[in-house]
Amino acid sequence: MTKAIPKVDSHRNVRIGARKNTCRIPKGVIHVQASFNNTIVTVTDIRGQVVSWSSAGTCGFKGTRRGTPFAAQRSVVNAIRTAIGRGMQRAEVMIKGPGLGRDAALRAIRRSGILLIFVRDVTPMPHNGCRPPKKRRV
Repeated sequence: MTKAIPKVDSHRNVRIGARKNTCRIPKGVIHVQASFNNTIVTVTDIRGQVVSWSSAGTCGFKGTRRGTPFAAQRSVVNAIRTAIGRGMQRAEVMIKGPGLGRDAALRAIRRSGILLIFVRDVTPMPHNGCRPPKKRRV
């Protein structure tokens, strides 16, 4: 059986839902939130619009393994892969939290080939914040 020859002026041979031209992002911001239970990596452009994100949980790690440095490394690789596909070459890094994945995430970002402009620690620190609970009486 031979294939039917499409008409030249037919609308059916036009590609439906043609892809939009994806914006090239030469510079971005990589946010790493490292808690003791998980590591979340978000890649944004300069204005703060999310380009891609990943976490240790979405990479398939469950339970206490989500807080490990290896899980953080894998989540960084997943998040940065799409950002590099969009043309990201330079990035600022904001690291938040006390988790084990902080150093591993930063090492994975350096190995990815993205030029780092600066690395900033944005962990929230209380300036003698909330009032502590009252003394326990036994």
